[in-house]
Amino acid sequence: MTDFAATGQLLGTVVAVQANFYRVQLDQKQGEMREMGDQYSHLPYPPLLLCTRRTRLKKIGQQVMVGDRVVVEEPDWAGGRGAIADVLPRHSELDRPAIANVNQILLVFAVADPPLEPYQLSRFLIKAESTGLDVLLCLNKSDLISEQEQKKVSDRLLGWGYQPIFISVKDGINTDQAGRYLSNKITVIAGPSGVGKSSLINTLIDSAKLRVGEVSGKLARGRHTTRHIELFELPEGGLLADTPGFNQPDMDCIPEELIHYFPEARKRLAVASCRFSDCLHRDEPECVVRGDWERYEHYLEFLDAAIAHQTQLHQQADPESSMKLKSKSKGKGQSQYEPKLESKKYRRISRKTQLQDLQELYRDEE
Repeated sequence: MTDFAATGQLLGTVVAVQANFYRVQLDQKQGEMREMGDQYSHLPYPPLLLCTRRTRLKKIGQQVMVGDRVVVEEPDWAGGRGAIADVLPRHSELDRPAIANVNQILLVFAVADPPLEPYQLSRFLIKAESTGLDVLLCLNKSDLISEQEQKKVSDRLLGWGYQPIFISVKDGINTDQAGRYLSNKITVIAGPSGVGKSSLINTLIDSAKLRVGEVSGKLARGRHTTRHIELFELPEGGLLADTPGFNQPDMDCIPEELIHYFPEARKRLAVASCRFSDCLHRDEPECVVRGDWERYEHYLEFLDAAIAHQTQLHQQADPESSMKLKSKSKGKGQSQYEPKLESKKYRRISRKTQLQDLQELYRDEE
């Protein structure tokens, strides 16, 4: 406890945010805990404090995120409380989910129940690549398919630029191998609902005890079971963040950058260049990317979505825009831009206004 005695400060990691309170896991070692005396033996190890944020941080607009490294002052060991006095610089930051200092993304999908959907998997991979973090792909429920089917899936994903790890949480297949990749890192686990994310966390971390949902038979999709972001400590070091499940990540990247989120396209661009520096790789001449690779059709669809998103942002920034975004009917979830009618030009005139106009007309004639 020498450092604490000299500075009056403690270092820790924010592992959860609850309203205006922050759960901070301190860096204290077991030896240091023993030095604190028997009166602190009730504290968990590693020690956790429920902290508030100093008013000074609020005034300067300093937000505190899950994953932040923070300085804690005035710890109340008996009450398990403290105050966050400062936030250390972040080396990475995600907006959705809101989490700091992440090293990698563990993307979990199922090869069956629900069945593996290439388009959905591709969309999650693009979203993960857009963060600039390392991407680790785990395919759960491998016990439900044969070795021949596993090889077929593996060969296909190798063509995409990924080496998947086939696991089965139910039968304990390769879960230890997956856990080794997470050691001493902060990892965000993501993927659609019902693929076994919560079950995998419960397997890797006995103390997690997350709710597990079953797959809906009608939709062949999982029920959402995770409600908030929380970091769980791994037995061999490192922290794992479970995130609220979502089925279709937003394609909110810059259209010109989208192509760099495809490893197979990056490979082509590493050895050649397109004729135009702003090439979108659709119908431009002398494009080195456009061609016969499996996910090219995915790229074109994602590009349209990214362009639509950028257009929408521009429309919101320009209130005098002549276009508006309109959803199509029948609940298909699709949308398109249509010309916006001039304000009030085609609006029906009310009877009250018509009567007032007539009265003014009569007065003018008199």
